[in-house]
Amino acid sequence: MYYEDVFLKLNDRKVHYVVVGGVALVLHGVVRLTADLDLMVEMTQENLTKFISALKELGYRPKPPVQAEEFIDPANRKRWKDEKGMQVFSFYHPQMKNRLIDVFVDEPIDYGEIERDKKIMTAKGIRIPVISKEHLKRLKSISGRPQDLADIDALDELEML
Repeated sequence: MYYEDVFLKLNDRKVHYVVVGGVALVLHGVVRLTADLDLMVEMTQENLTKFISALKELGYRPKPPVQAEEFIDPANRKRWKDEKGMQVFSFYHPQMKNRLIDVFVDEPIDYGEIERDKKIMTAKGIRIPVISKEHLKRLKSISGRPQDLADIDALDELEML
C-alpha cells in the first residue's frame, strides 16, 4: 500500500484525520488513478501539532516556502486562503518525489460531522479513517471541478450496483 507508513504514523500518534479525495474514492471502490494523498485533519492546535510532528518524522516537508509549524496557526491558514486562494497545504517527500500529501487549510465541511460519519477501512491490517461517500460527494460538489463532478457520478454508479 502506497501511504502505509503515513497511516501507521498518524494512527500511532492518535491524529484525528480522514482520507478524502482520490484515495478515498479508491477505498470506496471507484477505479481511479491517483498519486497524492488528500487528508482532512481536525484543526485543533493539539491535533495539528501531532500531525506536523508525524509528517516531519517521516521526512515530509512543506511545498510552500514556510516552516511546517506555520500550518498550525489559524491566522496563517486564513491569510493563505484569503490572499493566495490556497485550499490545501502540500507536503512532499524529498527522497520520494512522487509522494505528495495535501491537507485542507480549513474545514469545508465541519470536521465533527466528518468524524461522526467516517468509515474505518482496513488495508494490510492498517485501520484507515475514510470520509463517508455522502460527505465525499458533498466535498467534491463544493469543489465543482470537472474531475470532481465525474467522481460524484462514479460514486453514484457504484451505489446502483
